Amino acid sequence: MHRLFIAALRAGIAAAILLGLFGQIVVIPTTAADEVGRFPPYAPYATPYVTVAILGVACVQVALVATWMLLDMVRRGAIFTPRAFRWVDIIIGSSVVATLLAIGVTGHLTLASVPSPDDGMEVISTLIAATASAGVGAAFAMLVVIMRGLLRQATDLQTEIAEVV
Repeated sequence: MHRLFIAALRAGIAAAILLGLFGQIVVIPTTAADEVGRFPPYAPYATPYVTVAILGVACVQVALVATWMLLDMVRRGAIFTPRAFRWVDIIIGSSVVATLLAIGVTGHLTLASVPSPDDGMEVISTLIAATASAGVGAAFAMLVVIMRGLLRQATDLQTEIAEVV
């Protein structure tokens, strides 16, 4: 992989991590406080949902750090080593945790009677978003598991070729 391409990817990863940090510190808590100010019955739900949102962003950040480390291994030509599996497993784990968080939110919104200021469309749209997030998270985790299997095969072939040579 070309060095310029790796540098561009790293810049994008760094920007995404910083943007996520800004969201965790400023955007998520401020938005929750604004919603509680606009509709006080949301107050009991603010802290749990803010916590879940911050944890969800943290899962994405963990996956980005693991991707950064894999990019470093690609740059050094060491991607086909057993050490790469640790970083791929971290990406799988963080996506599974994020998916479980989204499933928890979906379950809570389905079973709890969350108040709504108008006709309930806010809760319905949040339920749809949480369901979609759970589906996308599960699909991403399965895709990375498949890619891990391909990495395993490529690593085994690399090892086999190295023994022959």
